[in-house]
Amino acid sequence: MVRGDRENWIKMSTEYENDAYGRLGSVVTNLGYSDWATQDIPASHKQMWYRISKNGNDFLLENSYDGQEWLQLRITHLHKSFEQLEIGVYACSPIGKDFWCRFDRLTIAENTWSFHE
Repeated sequence: MVRGDRENWIKMSTEYENDAYGRLGSVVTNLGYSDWATQDIPASHKQMWYRISKNGNDFLLENSYDGQEWLQLRITHLHKSFEQLEIGVYACSPIGKDFWCRFDRLTIAENTWSFHE
């Protein structure tokens, strides 16, 4: 998750739907208004890697099933500029207290994404 403030943020996640499929999704909130992009994935995928890269106010969101080969999920934009952004992981459960999630690793590194000239 990348957060400028409560009205400007980006998140990526995998949501459990049922035993057949889950949803890989991203939400971008600009000036308090959100959009939500999703795609179905097989429920057999129990692990997911995420990567967010920044170029100005543009963000490249990627996911990976193995941590090696990265797939572009979307490119998006935050309309408001921030001197600092909060970044980190999140988990939530809309269905109750029995939800279980484990984060294996968080790496914050130099940004290597740049637009083609």
